Amino acid sequence: MTTLLLHHADILVTMDAHRREIADGGVFIRNGVIEAVGPSAELPQAADEVIDLRGSVLMPGMVNTHHHMFQSLTRAIPGAQDAELFGWLQRLYPIWSGLTPEMIRISTLTAMSELILSGCTTTSDHLYLYPNGSRLDDSIEAAAEIGMRFHACRGSMSVGVSAGGLPPDHLVEREHAILTDSQRLIETWHDPARHSMLRIALAPCSPFSVSRDLMRESALLAREHGVSLHTHLAENDNDVAYSLEKFGMTPAQYAESLGWVGADVWHAHCVKLDHDGIALFARSGTGVAHCPCSNMRLASGIAPIPAMRAAGVSVGLGVDGSASNDGAHMLGETRQAMLLARVGFGPAAMTARQALELATLGGAKVLGRDDIGALAPGMSADIVAFRTDGLDHAGAAVHDPVASLVFCASAKAALSVINGRVIVRDGELLPLQLPKLVERHNRLARQLAMG
Repeated sequence: MTTLLLHHADILVTMDAHRREIADGGVFIRNGVIEAVGPSAELPQAADEVIDLRGSVLMPGMVNTHHHMFQSLTRAIPGAQDAELFGWLQRLYPIWSGLTPEMIRISTLTAMSELILSGCTTTSDHLYLYPNGSRLDDSIEAAAEIGMRFHACRGSMSVGVSAGGLPPDHLVEREHAILTDSQRLIETWHDPARHSMLRIALAPCSPFSVSRDLMRESALLAREHGVSLHTHLAENDNDVAYSLEKFGMTPAQYAESLGWVGADVWHAHCVKLDHDGIALFARSGTGVAHCPCSNMRLASGIAPIPAMRAAGVSVGLGVDGSASNDGAHMLGETRQAMLLARVGFGPAAMTARQALELATLGGAKVLGRDDIGALAPGMSADIVAFRTDGLDHAGAAVHDPVASLVFCASAKAALSVINGRVIVRDGELLPLQLPKLVERHNRLARQLAMG
């Protein structure tokens, strides 16, 4: 058995049922699971490893509910910097057709490094195109290498331009092949156990790139095997117009007609989810991945998150693909969620603590997890610390160190523990040599752009 003691944090944010914030707090961990939480003086005083966290805020690791990690290879690429969603995709599809298995693996390592260093300990990833022999397994193996808790989404596209879809025909797959590979991935990789490090979800990409049949069959397959469902929905006005023209329904009505609502389903964006859609999601327990930076980058709009939360919709945060949010910083996304809610709905629309709750407990619920998102006995030991005793928090941490995490400049994590294992120590990522990874990633990004 291995034990780890984190103690003497200035403030410990538990996100437990009582939302306790404990001064001079700490956590005692045994074999990757939290055994005790409380004031440092009340915890065991010895462990295999002891880390002193004076000058820091200690909190649950954040949960990223939507990403496209391969897109880190095409960040800030010319021609896609100033487009809305459909034009942005049409510019990038031809470039992405050059993706290789190595590119998938390295871009996943890059994206996960960025997330971990920004306070994220659990992430999903939506990989929906598989050219040149690429497989979801390439992402899964990268996650195991870096040690991140992972919900790998087997995305897909099956309706190309010639059939009225948006993607080029050469990037879509046959639906039988998609379903066959989906079943293989579930049977090979999915771990439903508590504290699982890897789960599979099925994720046909969007209403404008897959058929109704694939949506229905994916839902049947997922429910047969007890895995979750994920897709994009109601992202912008063009997305809504496409649903009305092609299906004669709003995006929410379309999702309901295909069985794509329920506690095992989460939809990305939902910027244009209407009043009836919000009520449907609340009633059915359907989750939403809110991606404020991407929604601003692509000028998609301001998602009605305060209305969703008031109605009881489960909402988590997502950094989205690294080409539509070119700085995928999880704490930064949390800050942006608070600020964008205030731009759209007034200064009291979201508090700093509500934003942190979306990033932790909210994301855990969206992903169907009851073992992450809070610090309490029996929970997975996914924990991060941010220093608040430096320049960026001067004059703020003395008043409210928890709120300062969101109001002040977004900090890098000083410590990250995932499944009881120290992954970031003193701001340094331990599993990888970042300079070598960045050099390799940049070489592959140039290669991909050149075609």
